[in-house]
Amino acid sequence: MGTLAGKGALVTGGSRGIGRAIVRRLAADGAAVVFSYLQDETAAKAVAGEVAEAGGRALPVRADQGSLDDLRRLTGEAEEFLDGLDIIVINAAGGLPGLISTVTEDDYDRFMAVHAKGPFFLIQHAGRTLRDGGRIIAISTLNTRLHPPGGALYTGAKGALENFTKVAALEFGGRGITANIVSPGATDTELLRAANPGATFDDEVARTALRRLGQPEDIAAVVAFLAGPDSGWISGQNLAADGGLLP
Repeated sequence: MGTLAGKGALVTGGSRGIGRAIVRRLAADGAAVVFSYLQDETAAKAVAGEVAEAGGRALPVRADQGSLDDLRRLTGEAEEFLDGLDIIVINAAGGLPGLISTVTEDDYDRFMAVHAKGPFFLIQHAGRTLRDGGRIIAISTLNTRLHPPGGALYTGAKGALENFTKVAALEFGGRGITANIVSPGATDTELLRAANPGATFDDEVARTALRRLGQPEDIAAVVAFLAGPDSGWISGQNLAADGGLLP
């Protein structure tokens, strides 16, 4: 029996990269998982198929984290598929929109909807529906501490998510619910490569204590720990999963 046997999990953005690794890890640890995807139905079905081949249960649902109507449908389908909800992982995210001077009002509204507004109401839903002892895990970014040019909207919205999560830890802790943040460092995903075409990431590797880029499975392992029984005394924390990139 896995450490998450009998648990129900909801993961946003689970069809690729870090999200895919999280879905696979939670399912491998015994949880039934509902996960969202935005565009790539083929990839989402492939993840569900991988989980099924390994003896687990995972249901992909097309849903936009920036749409409250989509999130209501996602949580409704999760309620039907799962015996109960114990874990919510807020992972879905978009790329960097550009320099402050180039950001439009539409850019602003879209990024805040996906990375702040939608997650806020998912956290609200978690507080209302998680079983006692449940887990809220928000995936942020190390960039909220590095503030890279071009990242104002992304890091600003992720900073809001971090603070929502820390307040949730206090508001929901009376029922044994923990709320924590995982902030990955440079992680070798399609999104990282697409956002940095041609980059070798030699500088990031040289500055990382473990001398490599992170892998999605590295982040999934941290999420699995926070989702599991051994993390019950950890709440309101922001764990930097960066291989020692920041001291």
